[in-house]
Amino acid sequence: MSQLHKIIATSLGIGYVGKGGGTVAAVFTCICWYFWQIYFTPSIWFGFGITLFITIIGTISSDAVEPFWGKDDKKVVIDEVAGMCISLLFLPSTGAYIITGLILFRFFDIVKPLYIRKAEKLPGGYGVMLDDVLAGICANILLQIAFRFNLL
Repeated sequence: MSQLHKIIATSLGIGYVGKGGGTVAAVFTCICWYFWQIYFTPSIWFGFGITLFITIIGTISSDAVEPFWGKDDKKVVIDEVAGMCISLLFLPSTGAYIITGLILFRFFDIVKPLYIRKAEKLPGGYGVMLDDVLAGICANILLQIAFRFNLL
């Protein structure tokens, strides 16, 4: 197993935190997203591209570490990073949207309603990543509704 896959899968080592590592990774992502949006003001499509890249590389690295660490090991938190990014796509980077996005994403990621739990059962990196991608999409849909109706 490549050291690079370990670094990516654990999101620069956050996964080694242990219990609550997914939440720590999601919070870290929120902080990075906020400062990245505020200080660099990239285009919304650049944010989409970065999110897509994180999702693809996360799928590859999750797949690479699975034979050594097992299916969806708690150290693998790159899926939370990708899901949290998806939650925040195409929205204002205000504290209200980021905090609400974090709460909604973690809710969908932990409870796994609808077909999210079934996605987790897919083999390899696809199963690791897809449930968080779907949780992020669900959170983003609700945030888009809030944005359209000026609820936040």
